[in-house]
Amino acid sequence: MTDIRKDSVTFLDVDEGDSGQRLDNFLVRILKGVPKSHIYRILRSGEVRVNKGRSDASYRIQAGDIIRIPPIRLAERPVNDVPPGSFPVVYEDNALLVIDKPAGVAVHGGSGVSFGVIEQLRKAHPDWKYLELVHRLDRETSGLLMLAKKRSALVKLHDMMRANVPDKRYLALGIGQWDSSKKAVKLPLFKFHTADGERRVKVAEGDDGQFAHTNFSIVERFADFTLVEAHLRTGRTHQIRVHMQASGCPIAGDEKYGDFALNKELARSGLKRMFLHARSLTLPHPLTGEPLKLEAPLPAELEGFLQKLRR
Repeated sequence: MTDIRKDSVTFLDVDEGDSGQRLDNFLVRILKGVPKSHIYRILRSGEVRVNKGRSDASYRIQAGDIIRIPPIRLAERPVNDVPPGSFPVVYEDNALLVIDKPAGVAVHGGSGVSFGVIEQLRKAHPDWKYLELVHRLDRETSGLLMLAKKRSALVKLHDMMRANVPDKRYLALGIGQWDSSKKAVKLPLFKFHTADGERRVKVAEGDDGQFAHTNFSIVERFADFTLVEAHLRTGRTHQIRVHMQASGCPIAGDEKYGDFALNKELARSGLKRMFLHARSLTLPHPLTGEPLKLEAPLPAELEGFLQKLRR
């Protein structure tokens, strides 16, 4: 990652990977930790220059541009505040990284979490010029997580996601018996915050929510549970969790939308996490078009719990 000087001007050469990006978005990414208000102030004042001239925040930078950044004093952080991280790699090339994220690890810092996957990977690979999350997984969800190693790959992947190109499938263990006739759940979702500031999602009433669509198929039935495959058709926050709760079959171990009393019993029986796993991802490679079919096996703790149910 680029070193920004705090006592003198920094000059950055734009390469093909950053070409086409808005100047303000480029600066937000390069100047991590600097308030956006300060970034826009130095843009308005002309302290940031492109090819020796003033430039608007909306300017699309081009390969070969030279960007002048004034001295910037970043917030001081302890040198070892983020430990380098290593995660199981499912696929990697010079544009795309797909890992098998374990449960209990956030994808990024924030909301009481000081760091996550993205910060740990950046710390472990300081030579990587670019690394950004393509999408997110909840902290307690395990499985396939995509990261872009080139901006061109990130832009293409976001275009593909808006067009619903990637095929993303999850395994979830619901409490109770899933209605076999319920193959598609199309319930709009509304995001809100609780009194203590915690983010939650509920099925929307009226026209306030975002359209959300999940397809479900039964994988295996047990006496008191149903293992289902959830096929995301949209990608809303907590979508699978809320759709299963609203369908009368909340996810086992879900601390936000589940059966809280039963979750305590499940923890004593060996299920100490939410049973939701991103198991497969099918899509064309964002730059080459090569078809990719990626899979992450069910983690040992989830497979072990299923074995107990089968006895």
